[in-house]
Amino acid sequence: MPPSHRPAPGAAPTLSPVTRPSTVDLITVELRNAIYTGALRVGSPIREVEMAGQLGVSRGPFREAAQRLVAEGLVVATPGRGLSVRRIDRDRIPALYTARTMVETTAARLAVEHATDEQVAVVRRAHDALVRADATHDALQIGAADLNVHWELVAAGGNPWLLSWMSTLIVEVRIASFTVSEEYAVRRDAGPSHAPIVELLEARDADALDAAIRANLDDAVARLLAPEATGVPMLEEPRPLPAPRLDPLDL
Repeated sequence: MPPSHRPAPGAAPTLSPVTRPSTVDLITVELRNAIYTGALRVGSPIREVEMAGQLGVSRGPFREAAQRLVAEGLVVATPGRGLSVRRIDRDRIPALYTARTMVETTAARLAVEHATDEQVAVVRRAHDALVRADATHDALQIGAADLNVHWELVAAGGNPWLLSWMSTLIVEVRIASFTVSEEYAVRRDAGPSHAPIVELLEARDADALDAAIRANLDDAVARLLAPEATGVPMLEEPRPLPAPRLDPLDL
């Protein structure tokens, strides 16, 4: 610390104010989660007055939060029709998964090189949670646990930009799943199918891990585009209907 900025002996140090999430931050998280879970269905309108009232917030911060999701690409603005939840149709799925593959494989190589043993252990625990989710036979719960394994793998890479992109990509993956089918479908063997990814990370084998991630995501694309052709046993359940109300925010 430069001498001019050092506190006098015995004086209390100068601390920066502790910040907390703003109302806009909280609304953004709530809306993003509602899209991820299917509570806000693909293509459905974002009704500003109604939803702001459900959340117990004013229209100004709600509008700002919705615009953040427009910038992320999760919500679309249509002239004359307002805001609605994005749709991602079949023709966009290969490009979406190409982006996801680039993020995940890049992060995985960083994780092999730099992740601590505890960060690797977090990925292992996420996989353990996926195995437990398999036993529930709840497709949405399994799907969330599946995506969490991939999210924790990217987090282990330690690059905040990759993690930020991944946070949006996993919501877009859910949007794509909800767009292409009236049923939300997952592999019955989600846990075993992800085991090689975790094992290769633990072994610090970058090339084999890269290949395992690519194979896993290529399989996901095939199941989204032509599930009947893959021959993989699936669990399916209808998308949430009707959409539940948004819970009031605890501000």
